[in-house]
Amino acid sequence: MTVATNRLPKRNEIPDEMKWKLEDIYASTEKWEQDYQEIKSHIVKIQGFEGKLAESAQNLLDCLKVQDQLAEKMGRLYAYARMRRDEDNTNTVYQALTDRAATLSVQASSATAFITPEILSIPEETLKRFMSEETGLELYHFVIHEILRSKEHILSPVEELLLAQAGELAQGPGTIFGMLNNADIKFPTIKDENGYEIELTKGRYIQLLESKDRRVRKDAFEALYETYRKQKNTLAAILHASIKKDVFYARVRKYESARHAAMDGENIPVEVYDNLIQAVHEFLPEMYRYVRLRKKLLGVEELHMYDLFAPIVKDVEFKITFEEAKQMIAKGLAPLGEEYGKILQEGFNSRWIDVFENEGKTSGAYSWGAYGTHPFVLMNWQDNMNNMFTLAHEMGHAIHSYYTNTTQPFTYADYTIFVAEVASTCNEALVLHHLLETTTDPRERMYLINHQLEAFRGTVFRQTMFAEFEKITHEKVEAGEPLTPELLCQIYRELNLKYYGPDMVVDEEIDMEWARIPHFYNAFYVYKYATGFSAATALSQQILTEGTPAVERYINFLKGGSSDYSINLLQGAGVDITSPKPVRDALEVFKKLLDEMEQLAAQVQ
Repeated sequence: MTVATNRLPKRNEIPDEMKWKLEDIYASTEKWEQDYQEIKSHIVKIQGFEGKLAESAQNLLDCLKVQDQLAEKMGRLYAYARMRRDEDNTNTVYQALTDRAATLSVQASSATAFITPEILSIPEETLKRFMSEETGLELYHFVIHEILRSKEHILSPVEELLLAQAGELAQGPGTIFGMLNNADIKFPTIKDENGYEIELTKGRYIQLLESKDRRVRKDAFEALYETYRKQKNTLAAILHASIKKDVFYARVRKYESARHAAMDGENIPVEVYDNLIQAVHEFLPEMYRYVRLRKKLLGVEELHMYDLFAPIVKDVEFKITFEEAKQMIAKGLAPLGEEYGKILQEGFNSRWIDVFENEGKTSGAYSWGAYGTHPFVLMNWQDNMNNMFTLAHEMGHAIHSYYTNTTQPFTYADYTIFVAEVASTCNEALVLHHLLETTTDPRERMYLINHQLEAFRGTVFRQTMFAEFEKITHEKVEAGEPLTPELLCQIYRELNLKYYGPDMVVDEEIDMEWARIPHFYNAFYVYKYATGFSAATALSQQILTEGTPAVERYINFLKGGSSDYSINLLQGAGVDITSPKPVRDALEVFKKLLDEMEQLAAQVQ
């Protein structure tokens, strides 16, 4: 299918076979309503355990079981409503469904808020006796251990209830930003390479920045950021409110900082964050070298921010349809074995994927789902190499979820965000290796190597820059400084100057980029892209060089869910991310690829 470029299609104009099949979660809204009512009854049921957990091992076990049942149904209910809304954010039916699910989720959190502080009030000797008396509690040993680990940050039952009830308010900044960014903000039209008017959208933005026509790139760049600049005061206020929320929760729970609070949830030492920034700073001269090479190959006197996505290899263009992309990905992931390949094909053939952009659809790409059903992938497909790699990336997430959901009980099926990017990025690395192995044309090889250099730039360097922005902005709020639009732009500009070096013209428009990054509303998340990319680089090399033993370790890692700490799961797969070595090793790969790129550039000129 080719979607017309002069306007976005409406949702009902997209063929069903190119839409995800959310009926696999709920066959109808009526089924959703049934679960909605059941969750209400579970809420009442779990409230009956309050004050009784210390009475017997049976009470503790029954309460934890009901909590799991409640969480499983709540996850399914919310995922369905939100994914329906993501199909078209202007659809008021699914706006309402999502709001109801969010409200019910807060009610569920409030109803279960007593559990953790009440478990902490039970003497450890009694807890040990309960676990030896009741074999059913074996399932919850790790859960209980985690509760005890966080003991100093858990408040009284009354305080935990208040925090849970404030949950809906805490979602406010992210929800408001999402509606503004996905439903309300409108971009102007610009003229394409042929002089035709084309509506600028977030989904088309990168495609326009990849245009060979520099005027198109510049027009798209300026139009996008001028639109955000008009909303700078509102956007700064929303982000400031979100960061204040992070700081509030960290202080209430007696953490040293919001960063410490965010990382403690997954038991990740703060040093991992600091090591990442330090290692990337060490390799910034290599980024400056890449910028110089890009400037040279583009043949421009000045390299601007809108030139970062322009093709630098002449006479090579990979126009890849969705069907072609699926075939290329399947071949690239063949080293992961037959079982992995079968799951991949099931995802391709059973409508796990929502393919094309339409009016009101949430931008970008993600994988999501609920326990008890297969995962889903949202795309906004464009026929190019970047989208092919994005599809490989999101299917990595999806198959990771498939493995954990079919291997782990619900309690441990949801893997942590820290390891989430490993599976997705490993997929990308394996697909790239396949493509490099199957081409002998030096220009095609340059094109592919540059794609990987761009992956490093976007996932290691850029995400680390984002991480540094989050660190600085949170520290300023913690010090009592207000985040004005001017200050946010200043911080962001200084980081761009640091990360791109003397050969890059840091255009004034890029100072507003902070205003359009949705991950900033899930603070201290983005660093995990960089650490995940580094771990994935190491694991893909092991899979390609060791074969079956490395594949088995890797698949076991994918099945691990949250049954152990993320760091331990990665160590089992063969990577120690507590050390800066994986990041440095990954950046050495960047350096070697850059060496080859410079050599190939000299040959073809």
